[in-house]
Amino acid sequence: MTPEAFTEKLRSALGERLTMVSLYGSAAVGDSAEGYSDVNMMVVCAQLGMEELNALRSLARRWARQGNPPPLLFAHERLMNSSHVFPIELLDIKENHRVLYGPDLLKALPISQANLKFQLEHELKGKLIQLRESYLLTEAGAEALLDLMLQSLSAFQIMLKAALRFYEVSVPAKKREAVSKLQRHVMFDLSVFEELQAIKDGSQLAPFGEEEALALFERYLEAIERSADLLGSVGRRGV
Repeated sequence: MTPEAFTEKLRSALGERLTMVSLYGSAAVGDSAEGYSDVNMMVVCAQLGMEELNALRSLARRWARQGNPPPLLFAHERLMNSSHVFPIELLDIKENHRVLYGPDLLKALPISQANLKFQLEHELKGKLIQLRESYLLTEAGAEALLDLMLQSLSAFQIMLKAALRFYEVSVPAKKREAVSKLQRHVMFDLSVFEELQAIKDGSQLAPFGEEEALALFERYLEAIERSADLLGSVGRRGV
């Protein structure tokens, strides 16, 4: 089922209660990688109670059976009051989406830099803790370690893309390009993100041995640690 076909079925299921449908994320900006990227949909309704949820259950299950995440659901009023809670996600959606139905409600969504910094530092340090924990539980061997890095790559790229907003007004839509631009503003090496993205895209060979994979993971971990430290200093140094 294509996003457009999914949208038509949403219209049939919800009728006038449906306010907006938007495709967002990698699929909206041509930044997807087969096997790792989702087709993300935002659905905004005039209200979002049990009646609307029940109207969507069957359709959402069909959508998920195709390997897609469930749609991101918002009531209209709650969406407009949520940007202080989810500034990273909503700012990224705001700048990288394609409306499939209804008015573009995201244009008027206010995003606070202070809220962005707070959530970004919290998320980055939290996911760094999770990455270390996942490493402890990962089976030995290059394949398992590489999969750990590739499965976590997109989330860290999104956060580094958000970090670029503290240095530049205009941020590239594609995560890969945003991380590359961030490299110009920091004093540590972010090239491991480019290498992992190339492996993910299939344009670069994956490491064959565990020793190579461990060296790659060590660089990955260090780049994330340094990025977390950087976010902690934003504001204190006048950045």
